[in-house]
Amino acid sequence: MSAARGVLLGVDHGARVIGVACCDAEWLIARPLALIARTTRAADFAKLAALAEKQHAVGVVVGVPILPEGETAQSRTVRRWASRLAAALPLPIYLWDESYSSAEAEEILDQIGAARPERLDGHAAAVILARFIAAHPPERPLPPPLKARSDQSLSSGPATESA
Repeated sequence: MSAARGVLLGVDHGARVIGVACCDAEWLIARPLALIARTTRAADFAKLAALAEKQHAVGVVVGVPILPEGETAQSRTVRRWASRLAAALPLPIYLWDESYSSAEAEEILDQIGAARPERLDGHAAAVILARFIAAHPPERPLPPPLKARSDQSLSSGPATESA
């Protein structure tokens, strides 16, 4: 049996909905946990903090779209949002490639014969988290987490309310 590493949350950041997943403390399985309808940044972060506390999470993995052409407006928005999340939560925040996670989630649901839910965000978050777990077996160190910036903007670029 593998040693416990602690529960992680996985996050699929969306403009309208945040998909959230979690894994067990041994990092054996990731599963969808919740959908958060976006309202304000403070409310969204409070809901994520409450989920993290309820699940006894030790970290959060945020999916970032990484495309062959490089950084996009969406990836910059997610990075800025994750930096702000790092300032709001007392947990390490890790960024991980979320490319095609929704398509992979849909494919998994098809393979197991499950009905497709109205929203795939939670399932996409589980795919992101499962990929992170698979890339970090116990013998491999975790990547460095995001560091929250100490200034008010908490972003690498101009501050916006949309992130």
